[in-house]
Amino acid sequence: MRRTVALGAAGSLVAGALLTGAIAAPAVAGEQRAGDNLTAGRTTGTAEARGVALAAARAAKAGIKWQDCPADWGLKAPIQCGYVTVPVDYAKPNGPKIKIAVDRAVATGGPKQRQGALLYNPGGPGGSGLRFPARTTTKSPLWVKTAQAYDFVGFDPRGVGHSAPISCQDPQEFVKAPKADPVPGSEADKRAQRKLARAYAQGCLARTGRAMLSQMTTPNTARDMDVIRAALGEKKLNYLGVSYGTYLGAVYATLFPDHVRRMLVDSVVNPSREKVWYQANLDQDVAFEGRWGDWKKWVAKNDAAYHIGNTPEKVQAAWEKLRATAKKHPIGGVVGPAELIAFFQNAPYYDSSWAEVAQVWSAYLAGDAKPLIDNAGSHPDDKAGNVKAENSNAVYTAVECTDVKWPTSWAKWNRDNTRINRQAPFMTWSNAWMNLPCATWPVKQQTPVEVKTGKGLPPVLIVQSTRDAATPYDGAVELHKRFAGSRMITERDAGSHGVTGLVNPCINERVDAYFLKGTTDPKDVTCGPHATPVPAKQTAKAAG
Repeated sequence: MRRTVALGAAGSLVAGALLTGAIAAPAVAGEQRAGDNLTAGRTTGTAEARGVALAAARAAKAGIKWQDCPADWGLKAPIQCGYVTVPVDYAKPNGPKIKIAVDRAVATGGPKQRQGALLYNPGGPGGSGLRFPARTTTKSPLWVKTAQAYDFVGFDPRGVGHSAPISCQDPQEFVKAPKADPVPGSEADKRAQRKLARAYAQGCLARTGRAMLSQMTTPNTARDMDVIRAALGEKKLNYLGVSYGTYLGAVYATLFPDHVRRMLVDSVVNPSREKVWYQANLDQDVAFEGRWGDWKKWVAKNDAAYHIGNTPEKVQAAWEKLRATAKKHPIGGVVGPAELIAFFQNAPYYDSSWAEVAQVWSAYLAGDAKPLIDNAGSHPDDKAGNVKAENSNAVYTAVECTDVKWPTSWAKWNRDNTRINRQAPFMTWSNAWMNLPCATWPVKQQTPVEVKTGKGLPPVLIVQSTRDAATPYDGAVELHKRFAGSRMITERDAGSHGVTGLVNPCINERVDAYFLKGTTDPKDVTCGPHATPVPAKQTAKAAG
């Protein structure tokens, strides 16, 4: 749920007329109930509900023309690619349209095993799901059984990648480094950051256009998902969402409760209207500080491998020294405090990054700055990568800023972030500046959906670690309360973001049971943590 680390089929098609009958009335009814929460009036909600029903009926009739993926997408056969057409504005389904890029790897089991398509979103906002089908082609051990039953389907959400990509800034300008230290040392520093945020917001309008920018919302992406469902020939959706993908799933399940077959959400964004998105980011700052502390303890425990510090306090002191050095003399001319935070935040995000980040830091302390420069610095020659990074950042901003009404008072932003920074200095101000364009957003901001159980919603499976930094644990608890009949699997004493991709049999077996049999435990389950990361040198020794 942060833009700097935004990541992360079909069987035979049902005849258009038949599918129209299956989807039209439920879609309108479902969205009318939620439409009042989404917009100021029932009329707009009804127009959007009719629009998505019409778009889905058209998609069901057209299907998806599956073919080999374009060479520059990096998706090799047997993965296939295609497009689904959706309206830019669902209230105007006959108006301008865009194409949503989708891909699939067909189920590896026989016809009797097949249970349909499984759609995936990795988070962001701004993340591409097109790598998901590769879990089938690479025979990812955790997904072998599920891949026998489902076509794995990924997509680029609207505005992302190959789906009418949006932009807010010239990509080469976006990646220029070093950027200003995000921690302000004066009021002048704050004024400079405010100026940059306003310019960025205006850049989104200028480069994307009002028509598209005003429709970059979570509910519209959820509607796109329902059109994809119809194009796949599926009466009901099977869905796996991680991080922001959990909020997207929650909104989909609220708008289309009777279109859900199975839904698993992993590492949950708090769906409360009071949290999305301003307060959620403040909560995230505090959670990141906690997980940063967990990593410092681990680094200290493994001081024999890294020689950074043998206590968390010494590791923190080493961090502050590194930060001060980079501020005075950017490392390699390109790595200042902002770039350090962007790289080092991988550690509190993912356990899988613990050893890598520590090793890069250790190498720097030993006199080798190249790994740090390569990992944290900018790469102006990587133009394709820079376009992707800028696009991901633009979508993150556009969706979060358009989804909800953000505070416009700088006094409030200043007061809240100054307060939070006292207890969570690792990334509070960095996060604040990334979101500040929302304070001067140039298109109408919406009222978020009131996430809740609707008629026909089946049991939703929620998976969450207790010390997740990006999506704090309370978010999963809140969604669990809102979705009647849902079941929650808690991974205690762990904090990696994205739990279902980790080896933990207590969780993995239940995920398989849910997708393959539709079963959940009679009660919520608490699992022990997955294995603690091992320093690279110890791993090599063990392998030998």
